[in-house]
Amino acid sequence: MEPLLRDTVSVALREDLLPIGDITSFLIPEGATAVATFVARQNGVLAGMDTVREVIRQIDPLLELEILLEDGAAVSQNSSLAILRGNLRSIVTSERTALNFLSHLSGIASRTNLFVEKIKNVSTKTKILDTRKTIPGLRFLEKAAVRAGGGYNHRGNLSEAVMIKDTHLAILDIQEAVAKARSMWPGRFIEVECETVGQVTEAAMAGSDIVMFDNMTVEAAKSAKETLLALKNCRLPLIEVSGGVDMDNIVEYAKLDVDFISLGTITNSAHSLDIGLDIL
Repeated sequence: MEPLLRDTVSVALREDLLPIGDITSFLIPEGATAVATFVARQNGVLAGMDTVREVIRQIDPLLELEILLEDGAAVSQNSSLAILRGNLRSIVTSERTALNFLSHLSGIASRTNLFVEKIKNVSTKTKILDTRKTIPGLRFLEKAAVRAGGGYNHRGNLSEAVMIKDTHLAILDIQEAVAKARSMWPGRFIEVECETVGQVTEAAMAGSDIVMFDNMTVEAAKSAKETLLALKNCRLPLIEVSGGVDMDNIVEYAKLDVDFISLGTITNSAHSLDIGLDIL
């Protein structure tokens, strides 16, 4: 991950500093030094400390960064997260890029954790998954933030697993698609996105490793699971619920004791956690 992290931070810094750098910082006397503290302004879960480290390293390796809390830590309002010491010009130049990463990723971790906590006493089996609904170029960071919040990662990209969706089924039938995928990619998980109980049955009989109950109501998902459990001479696939799940209904889905509930909202709709940098 290190080269990708380095490149991602470099792009963010070029966006901020080209063509001639932080011209406002030159108003500060060249030799001025200071101590600054990263502070949470609200409750949440921390994520993105590696990006802060990399921003500081690229701006000024002589700055001293003392990490007080690592990713996955629960933070409360006014919690001190890290202390930064050194040249004041460098501190103010690094501030916004570091905070943008830290606030965005902590927002994802915090939102993920809300869903994790919501169902933890309902099902010990069901795991919260992310999706590929991420900001281009930031997926590896956002998926790390999901893990920091107690969630798990779905496939990271299109090469990691076979996921047969409605767009594929427009010209393929499920049996054909699963068989062809198994032949071409024997080492990959195969998942079929199912909108009806009939598709669920077909996907299971075809040998899919995972079946997704896509945009099904709780009642439809319950019926689909019961149908799966009743199948004979068929290996039971893992079950994923996705689509239409929110904070109001996730407990009802979790009561079905499925393997996974995937939510695009934990990445694409997470509000940034309010974090600031205070100069002492």
